Amino acid sequence: MSTATIAPPQPLQPLQLKQRLKAERQHVIAEFRANGKPEKLLRGLRHSVDGVLTDAWNAAGLPANAALVGVGGYGRGELFPCSDVDLLILLGTPPDAIVQAKLENFVQLLWDLGLEIGHSIRTVDECMTESAADITVQTSLLEARLVTGSLTVFSELQHRYDAAMDPQAFFQAKTAEMRLRHAKYEFTPFSLEPNVKESPGALRDLQVILWVAKAAGLGNSWTQLAIRGLITREEARQLMEKEYAFKDIRVRLHLQTNRREDRLVFDVQTAIAETFGLTTTGTGLGGRRASEYLMQRYYWAAKTVTQLNTILLQNIEAHLFPTPSQPVPINPRFNEVGGFIDIAADDTFEATPSAVLEIFVLMTERPDIKGMTARTMRALWHARTLIDDAFRANPAHRALFVRVLQAPAGLVHALRRMNDMGILGRYLPNFRRIIGQMQHDLFHVYTVDQHIMMVVRNMRRFTMTEHAHEYPFCSQLIANFRDRWLLYVAALFHDIAKGRGGDHSELGKTDALEFCRDHGLSDEDTELVVFLVEHHLTMSVVAQKQDLSDPDVIQSFARLVRDERHLTALYLLTVADIRGTSPKVWNAWKAKLLEDLYKMTLRVLGGEPPSADRELRARQQEALATLRLFGLPADAHEALWKQLDMAYFLRHDASDIAWQTRCLYDKLGRDKPVVKSRLAPIGEGLQVTIFVKDQPDLFARICGYFDRKNFSILDAKIHTTKDGYALDTFLITDEHFANSYRDIINLIEHELCEVLVRQEPLTPPLRGRLSRMSRTFPITPTVDMRPDERGQFWVLSIGANDRNGLLYAIANVLARYRINLHTAKIMTLGERVEDVFLIDGQALNNQRVQVQLETELLDAVKI
Repeated sequence: MSTATIAPPQPLQPLQLKQRLKAERQHVIAEFRANGKPEKLLRGLRHSVDGVLTDAWNAAGLPANAALVGVGGYGRGELFPCSDVDLLILLGTPPDAIVQAKLENFVQLLWDLGLEIGHSIRTVDECMTESAADITVQTSLLEARLVTGSLTVFSELQHRYDAAMDPQAFFQAKTAEMRLRHAKYEFTPFSLEPNVKESPGALRDLQVILWVAKAAGLGNSWTQLAIRGLITREEARQLMEKEYAFKDIRVRLHLQTNRREDRLVFDVQTAIAETFGLTTTGTGLGGRRASEYLMQRYYWAAKTVTQLNTILLQNIEAHLFPTPSQPVPINPRFNEVGGFIDIAADDTFEATPSAVLEIFVLMTERPDIKGMTARTMRALWHARTLIDDAFRANPAHRALFVRVLQAPAGLVHALRRMNDMGILGRYLPNFRRIIGQMQHDLFHVYTVDQHIMMVVRNMRRFTMTEHAHEYPFCSQLIANFRDRWLLYVAALFHDIAKGRGGDHSELGKTDALEFCRDHGLSDEDTELVVFLVEHHLTMSVVAQKQDLSDPDVIQSFARLVRDERHLTALYLLTVADIRGTSPKVWNAWKAKLLEDLYKMTLRVLGGEPPSADRELRARQQEALATLRLFGLPADAHEALWKQLDMAYFLRHDASDIAWQTRCLYDKLGRDKPVVKSRLAPIGEGLQVTIFVKDQPDLFARICGYFDRKNFSILDAKIHTTKDGYALDTFLITDEHFANSYRDIINLIEHELCEVLVRQEPLTPPLRGRLSRMSRTFPITPTVDMRPDERGQFWVLSIGANDRNGLLYAIANVLARYRINLHTAKIMTLGERVEDVFLIDGQALNNQRVQVQLETELLDAVKI
């Protein structure tokens, strides 16, 4: 009888293990590309890593009372292509020096194998201490899974963890954590570049539900939660479907970027859409990108998750914190239960369809009501399909909707709830078309529907005393505005026609007119709403692109608005609209331009015809009054002012005139340039004044200096005195001004003066690096040059993607053609600029040279 020879164990071969891991990963990913099944990929990657970790663990020679535990997503049994492998090395006893060395070698081996690991080494006691102190550790241990090693020590951890779990405290901690996370993303899933893992309505929200449900012993899957009655089987199916969709997108994100990227950024949206087989359809204004189809699907899924998340968490909270409360009847259809509104019967909405809108009226009229019960939200969610053409045509239903808009409080919450539950889109079919619709204009950061909600919110905040410090002038104006609810109607419709092709202001005007007539608004009120929708962009364009020192501009705008009521309404809507596009778009300079236009127009409407002479005298008198406060001689202004013409006084505020006069009082006639700077009176940025004997390429030279310092120019007023001196004023901004403005002022005053003294040749402009958004959505640059209404100057308008050095590149071209610059308005809209210059020069009299100039300007601003 022969005996078999037992071969000794072979030493671990790290290179072979690494190659195996790579091959298995490639195989799993190839299968996914073929079958498109994300769950299979997540399990396949996890299974592959499990095998490699087990082999490495067995070869490490670690104690028998140690275990390798997967935590976090890896512990849950999922591994996304570029996610970390979260590991807990669990020890039965604290390690001695020998075990410590083995642990270090083991961890180093895992890194050598190419695994991106997040690891901790703890005993059971240490795990319990850390878990009690840190909700993140407690959450990761909730999904702990034994990969290999001691089942005994792992079971001890599970037993002690379960015994220490306080489901109520865990629920409160995780929901508070969720609220903070939602605040980070501004409480909306409708960001144009959402995070598919962390944004409201995304994967993390689904995980929070399962975490708190598991901690409470209510189940660990959507099916189990349905069995427990916390959700219906249909809701469980929807949640599984949305979770699958989000995982699919996240997998494709990792594979597309080859890194742990969870943001659906513009750069990859089209590529991800194409992996789903989505394609761009149509061309021009009516066309839609493949990415738009993808993102609209994403937003609808996130909206569903947001709604079901609220229902589920309320049900779990009711289970964990039972508070028996006797229903208090509100009316035959609704009760108040523990501070929440509840339907009187399960079929309330089916029996009385008007209750679908009535509930929102009640919530605006009862500020003591905190929200809806989960039962009511679920019933309302399913009742949204009751809203059809007949429902919308019912006069009683129309009256209820108007009551919501007229509510003295709670309007924004009501509209947001209606939107989240699908009620608003059902009642206003055209609003439903813009839900989740992308905006590729480089300055909106929300979808169209969420931008509208933000504008309504901003308008509502004007009326609230606790926010009066944010918009004091708006708060003052709206306090005396009759029927302010009409402003909310205009806000609701101002962008409702986006994405249809054509002018959305004209199309939206038609929608607004139909709504007003259907809902019984008077002719006067209807006219106001329609006017606001049609002209909601006009005031911004006039303020930021036209010369407000020109009386004809003010007179023309006054004819458009006709009276103070229309002017005030348009001003309020304009501010709310700009503030609702992006936190980066609004600034103090735009606020001042709009307020100046409002006040100048109001004077004209009040019967005071625009008079350049009267305005000049008023500004001079105000400037002189200011100068007297500084103890200057009575004639201190005369030497400078006799060299200035009317255009100077009309283009500068009285405070600017007084400041410049004071700065130049004893410095006139000097050869050395004068450069003075101060904090801008508008409350943002620095104001820089330059007084120097006129020299070639002056504007370009100044722009070049600011460009090298990475300062952004918001406004420039260029003036030449009668005796040949340039008196130029720039408004510049920089994110560091607030912290070190004194040092920056000293630096500018010294360095810019030296630059002007040296008069070195202009350096060729560099093409600054475009932002990620501008590279993804380049716009076709435009250059438009035409005489102004008086034929005195030319108006040069340039639109292009923003980038460092853009203004210097423009100034460089103008300098080569010896173009004189009188004013420059630099309007930055997110990643897009729309600059307007008032210019003149001999070259503009030659049509052939005009064409050459426009061509060179286009070349200078193109990407």
